[in-house]
Amino acid sequence: MIHFMELPKLEEQKVRISDKLVKWLLFLKGVDKPEVWEEISMNEPALQKAMDTLEFLSQNEEARRLYEMRQKALHDEASMIDGAREEGRQEGMQEGMHKSKIEIAKNLLGIGIDAANVIEATGLTKDEVQRLKEELMQ
Repeated sequence: MIHFMELPKLEEQKVRISDKLVKWLLFLKGVDKPEVWEEISMNEPALQKAMDTLEFLSQNEEARRLYEMRQKALHDEASMIDGAREEGRQEGMQEGMHKSKIEIAKNLLGIGIDAANVIEATGLTKDEVQRLKEELMQ
């Protein structure tokens, strides 16, 4: 089944703009009233993106260059934020692991395991284990 739609016959005053298909048809028809553009793009992210792209493509070369620079800056910023977030996650995991090792070392020292075995079991340094041992004796 094939449907033919005659865009010149589509009149924005006589149709329900709430219909998704009608919104796309009005976009393709090229409605030139700003208030209609706003109404048809409302709650339609894909249609809004299409309108933004059309606006971008119809700009002059300098405006397009500025737009592309802004898009690049936004992408760079998002990338930096993602990188910082991942770095923070890694630091948090390492800090958590170190705290766990300290707790394990305290428990081992508390039940009388000698410092050399605690160092071997936890991977902590000799100075760290010695400091923990002193803390437990206080």
